Amino acid sequence: QLQASGGGLVQAGGSLRLSCTASGFTFGNYRAGWFRQAPGKEREFVAATSRNGGATYYADSVKGRFTISRGNAKNTVYLEMTSLKSEDTAVYYCAASQYIYYSDNENHYNYWGQGTQVTVSS
Repeated sequence: QLQASGGGLVQAGGSLRLSCTASGFTFGNYRAGWFRQAPGKEREFVAATSRNGGATYYADSVKGRFTISRGNAKNTVYLEMTSLKSEDTAVYYCAASQYIYYSDNENHYNYWGQGTQVTVSS
């Protein structure tokens, strides 16, 4: 399972760091990603990283502001979020994928965290 944490209320322009810790499976064998779902909208891809963290991928809307990283020794994936905007307000979900390629498709992810709320006030 995956356990996400680190969400909260922050002012526009501020920063937050989300963490997601895996248990019960070999996290290092999985790609990891973050998705988010804003009120009234579908869940969307935010960022993903390869199994060893050497490759990263971002949605255009967060590129240059968010950074995904992972620490396999700690079974953890992180999402560092800076220059936050009101449109970043959403529930953020971490996920793990065994898919052979990088994917922004949530159907390619096998494990999901419970979500952590990020609220950016303007």
